[in-house]
Amino acid sequence: MTQTLYNFLLSEKSRKKIEKAILLIALFSFLIHLGLIYLIKFNVIDFLAGSEFLTNPISAIYTPFSFILIYEVYLLIYYLPKSFTTYITKQYEIITLIIIRRLFKDLSSLELTSNWFDIKGDLLFTYDLLASLLLFYLIFEFQRQGKRKMLQKTMINPVVKRFIEQKKIIAVILVPLFFAMAVYTLVDWLLQISYTSSELPSFTSINNLFFDQFFTVLILVDVVLLLLSFFYTDQFHKIIRNSGFIISTILIRISFGVVGLINTALIVVAVLFGLTIIIIHNKYERNLTTEKTE
Repeated sequence: MTQTLYNFLLSEKSRKKIEKAILLIALFSFLIHLGLIYLIKFNVIDFLAGSEFLTNPISAIYTPFSFILIYEVYLLIYYLPKSFTTYITKQYEIITLIIIRRLFKDLSSLELTSNWFDIKGDLLFTYDLLASLLLFYLIFEFQRQGKRKMLQKTMINPVVKRFIEQKKIIAVILVPLFFAMAVYTLVDWLLQISYTSSELPSFTSINNLFFDQFFTVLILVDVVLLLLSFFYTDQFHKIIRNSGFIISTILIRISFGVVGLINTALIVVAVLFGLTIIIIHNKYERNLTTEKTE
């Protein structure tokens, strides 16, 4: 039963279908958002005309990016049974894309003056711009360290296969759970709009939609994976690695509760902490391998 559901929801064929569907939705959502902006600009409609999301065409990029992020959530679940390192990498990619999405929104409201560093919005844009570059590099290094770890692996033994099967069960549960969360978030947001005739909810609340709850669930999933791993290994460095990844996810979740520089700094620290953990873990692995060969 589990394998049947897994093949239906998380097979390569299903992934390609979902990818195509979400990309089409992202394209149409971009055109609709862009159309609303120009309809308001030419005074055809006046619905939410004062919203910061409906004043500049650049802000329309925010909408398709939101759907691309949903696809990244699916990919995170897709890779969970296949590679724990790739699963963590996807977490980092999602939070980085959230910052990139925020940059597109901020681009539409930049004030290009000589007092750049005196304007709060422009200053926050600068922080996010630098953070996105740094995160891009840190994720590259994290992937590189993950590949080194994979190269050290040999044939999968029956114990690891059981762990993979358990991760498949978790992945099958997560797909409908996150889908339900996304639908609930969208419906709740639309209801908020219907109750406010003059403006959309604040940008901060929109940027945190779904993903603050999403990372809360990820923390719980990471804890479950850590507890399950105790059945298959008692090696100190693996326990510390998995625990470190939980701390990294918690830092990302905390970042949704703050704004400005602290938000950006917490995200960078979270990814840097995860990278440091996997570097030290790989050193342990190499030392153990050396000791066995000797």
